Amino acid sequence: MVRIGILTSGGDCPGLNAVIRAVVRKVERVHGGTVVGFRDAWRGVLEDDWEALDVARCRGILPRGGTILGTSRIQPYQFPDGVEVVKATMARLALDGFVVVGGDGSLGAARDLHDDGVNCVGVPKTIDNDIALTEMTFGFDTAVHICSAAIDRLHTTAEAHDRVIVVEVMGRDAGHIAVRAGLAGGATMTLIPEVPFDIAEVCEALQRRHAGMSYASIVVVAEGATPVPGTMPEPRYEVDRFGHRRLGGISQVLASEIEGRTGIETRVTILGHVQRGGTPTAFDRVLATRYGVGAADAAAEGDWGRMLALQADRIVRVPLHEATGRTRFVDLELYDEVARPFFAS
Repeated sequence: MVRIGILTSGGDCPGLNAVIRAVVRKVERVHGGTVVGFRDAWRGVLEDDWEALDVARCRGILPRGGTILGTSRIQPYQFPDGVEVVKATMARLALDGFVVVGGDGSLGAARDLHDDGVNCVGVPKTIDNDIALTEMTFGFDTAVHICSAAIDRLHTTAEAHDRVIVVEVMGRDAGHIAVRAGLAGGATMTLIPEVPFDIAEVCEALQRRHAGMSYASIVVVAEGATPVPGTMPEPRYEVDRFGHRRLGGISQVLASEIEGRTGIETRVTILGHVQRGGTPTAFDRVLATRYGVGAADAAAEGDWGRMLALQADRIVRVPLHEATGRTRFVDLELYDEVARPFFAS
């Protein structure tokens, strides 16, 4: 009979509760086992803060955003005795291993813990959709829907005033949200981290579009997008205690440059954490449930050191070592086909 711990680590994401629910239901109803949920990710493991999870506890959580377990970016390797504390907790609670639901950083820690003797199975989680070896992460579809709906609304106010509106969306290293939301929302242009943008080219295209007639222009920019070096000022980003840059603000610098160079009134909308909040789409609920079922099966079979992945519409298992430490970037052929042809059209 399997007994596993589950934790949700890193940034929150629509669909986390669906994963938890699926793991609990499959372990309890099919494998005859039990699940322990740790609060605030590895903090709960390190501080012995947990609760028993069963089917009754997980009723009604499928459509809820956020995570009933809470989350944090704390990792065992931030503490000299972290790994030993994790092993002690695992032994005291008689756990066979952990299901770790998180992004690349969290899954990288799961990989290292597995190497150090702590059984882990990973479930890929990020709205950025940038984890290697899987075609889709849950939360991404919800984020794209939220962003495209916001762009739809921004079109009307931009048209009323002949404005440019710069819309900043999430996407630290990869522009998957920007590309798909920009395309779905009919954006004038989309700027992504994979391709440094030329501010002169951006402004020239907008001037052509607005010359002699009233137009609205929506410029979608991923938070991690950067200009060609030396062509314009860049935001100064602070670094948090985990070594991550606090992104946000490229849209404001970009808007200032556009208005200053073109004379066209330019406003900014930063969607921020609204992309992560609220109920997940039906697609994300289904995908998250499939990941949770797959994780429960892997744990019950003792197939540790693996990450669940979506490939050709099937949930498969891939080695954590192959899935982590890499970024799944936007396919530039796709970007050229669907974004560049509409550049300031």
